[in-house]
Amino acid sequence: MKHFPVFLSIKGQRIVVSGGGEAAVAKLRLLLKTEASLDVYAPDASQDIQTWATDNRLTWHPRALAQGDVDGAALFYAADEDQTEDARTSSLARDAGVLVNIVDNLHDSQFITPAIVDRDPVTVAIGTEGAAPVLARAIKADLEERLSPNLGMLARVGKTFRKAAEALPWGRARRDFWADYYFKSGPRVETKGEIAAEQALDELLFAHLAAEKQSGHVAFVGAGPGDPELLTLKARKALDTADVVIYDRLVAPEILELARREAQLIDAGKTPFGQQTPQNAINDLIVTHAQKGALVVRLKSGDPTVFGRLDEEIEACDAHAVTWHVVPGITAASAAVASIGQSLTKRGRNSGVRFLTGHDVAGFADHDWRDLVKPGEVAAIYMGKKAARFIQGRLIMHGADGTTAVTVIENASRPNQRVVASTLATLPADLADAALDGPALTFVGLTPRAASAALTKFQQQEQA
Repeated sequence: MKHFPVFLSIKGQRIVVSGGGEAAVAKLRLLLKTEASLDVYAPDASQDIQTWATDNRLTWHPRALAQGDVDGAALFYAADEDQTEDARTSSLARDAGVLVNIVDNLHDSQFITPAIVDRDPVTVAIGTEGAAPVLARAIKADLEERLSPNLGMLARVGKTFRKAAEALPWGRARRDFWADYYFKSGPRVETKGEIAAEQALDELLFAHLAAEKQSGHVAFVGAGPGDPELLTLKARKALDTADVVIYDRLVAPEILELARREAQLIDAGKTPFGQQTPQNAINDLIVTHAQKGALVVRLKSGDPTVFGRLDEEIEACDAHAVTWHVVPGITAASAAVASIGQSLTKRGRNSGVRFLTGHDVAGFADHDWRDLVKPGEVAAIYMGKKAARFIQGRLIMHGADGTTAVTVIENASRPNQRVVASTLATLPADLADAALDGPALTFVGLTPRAASAALTKFQQQEQA
């Protein structure tokens, strides 16, 4: 992020614009919506600027900008439509310690003006770092259609009511009250004007004050394999309302970014053969926050029902009468085989698939290896990277062919995904050569399709 978005208070402040042509007019149309004092310096000014000056909406100085003209201003716009003059006027502004924007010159500007959706006092600013103005305008047009023209009125009425709403406890209770107003009660009366909106707020506050205190709740949410676009809509909604998010080590940072800014984020990660957050401690965290009335999201990478200790955490909730629900996610095995153009089951090859773990709390995990060596069997082994030699030995010991295809997929669905195509005989050596350092899935009995190269190219184009 090269430009940090802020909303600058400019009520009663001066904003200076140098230039009187189309570029200046375009900026002034937006600036005239503010409560700033506007000064325009230009030997010649368009009819629009002259009309605004006659109407006392701005002050036009019919000359070129000179030293001292920008002193004390909050912002300066160089809209001279001439590179030499823009450089001169912007230099005067910088010398005066004023932030500078040069129209159509992102490189030399100290700030940029975003595309804006105006529902005063609700303002949506859209920025693309100057890279895609057309995209910004498209987003603006989409939001203009979605946001009611009366939204500003609802917000103005709500602003006057904020003091009264302090009668509700801080946190979830107030958030639920305002959500009810802006998304239920308010829209039902928005066309009837401010008096109807004020009455709706009064009735709503009375109802919320009379309501019983809400108890906490836990959502066990699957974060998917890492790609934020693979997150379910239900998971997005849970993150958007959560007071507390207790997350695993493998949850992608981009997904944590989707949580409410006010939410408390708690890292409860477990590192294989490394530092651990004891399961009992995680259970206690979940229950303690829920008992305080929080909406808790227990965020697990992949799907919470696959190697996620879900049962233990549900049992802890049940033992303390804490309500809960489960939001499934895309497990890493599904995302990984999709990335190599394969399916987990195939008619004539295998009618089932084994989801296994390479190690558990006691070390390397043992399984029914005799069934796994049958022709056509497919196994998806989670956490099997460090157990590769152990898995190889067990399978070969029980009669597996050394040429059996093995595919290892690291960071499935993420931009840094890697695929290692191997065989059972060469698996440990191939993994050592690849030096994988991210979470990986090991597929016994599957090899990448020839079409996977084209698939990978398509995915790279999408990411670009």
